[in-house]
Amino acid sequence: MAELKRRIDDVASPAAADLRSVADHLVRRSVWIVGGDGWAYDIGSGGLDHVLASGRNVNVLVLDTEVYSNTGGQMSKATPIGAVAKFASAGKTVPKKDLALQAIAYGNVYVACVAMGADPQQTLRSFREAEAYDGPSLIIAYSHCIAHGIALDQGVGARQQKLMVESGQWLLYRYDPRRAERGENPLQLDSSAAKSKVKDFMLTENRFKMLTKSKPDDAKKFFAQAQVDADRRWKFYQSMAARETKLDDGQPIASKPSATVDQQP
Repeated sequence: MAELKRRIDDVASPAAADLRSVADHLVRRSVWIVGGDGWAYDIGSGGLDHVLASGRNVNVLVLDTEVYSNTGGQMSKATPIGAVAKFASAGKTVPKKDLALQAIAYGNVYVACVAMGADPQQTLRSFREAEAYDGPSLIIAYSHCIAHGIALDQGVGARQQKLMVESGQWLLYRYDPRRAERGENPLQLDSSAAKSKVKDFMLTENRFKMLTKSKPDDAKKFFAQAQVDADRRWKFYQSMAARETKLDDGQPIASKPSATVDQQP
């Protein structure tokens, strides 16, 4: 672009002037819509769904703090079960909505769930794939927040993201429609099986831990249900990632077990 501008600067003609006026628009632009979970899961979910259903080449990044962070810490549909927030002072009683699964249902939307503190390589790969995909893409990025009741010391947020992924409370995966066109399973599960219990992670954040003092019996029930939900979610996505796919001739192709990013070439 710099070379083009340099050359047309030496040309004195109406055509050169017209080209100079639109030169910056000749570069392919990367269009990203960025918002939080309150918008994406809740008050703006209809608009987000409309954008994803349009089939246009636009990228969406959702910074998922699991709460309305900018307006005072109110509960959103992204708030997990058992978390304390405004309008859920006794702990949220229902599970978090699966926004990624709703987008996957379209079949032509690139979808990724990432947590940079847990796996920066998978996060980077997801952004690159989303940008390269000629169609709508959605990246849901777990984002730690002061409303979680964690320290703001350097490295604490990344540590919490890692603990969350290792407990199975947050899964890492990528759904790429281009893989289906090649006869491959479009879903790649980048998380490994849980290494710890969900309760262990929840007790490291005050949004969950405070309930053990105010309503200990309810806290036990929430911890137990959160583990059940995490186990079910893992089995569901693991099953999806292991399904066989078929080419146009109807011949099945056994899907290889989805490897983690570190295991991929």
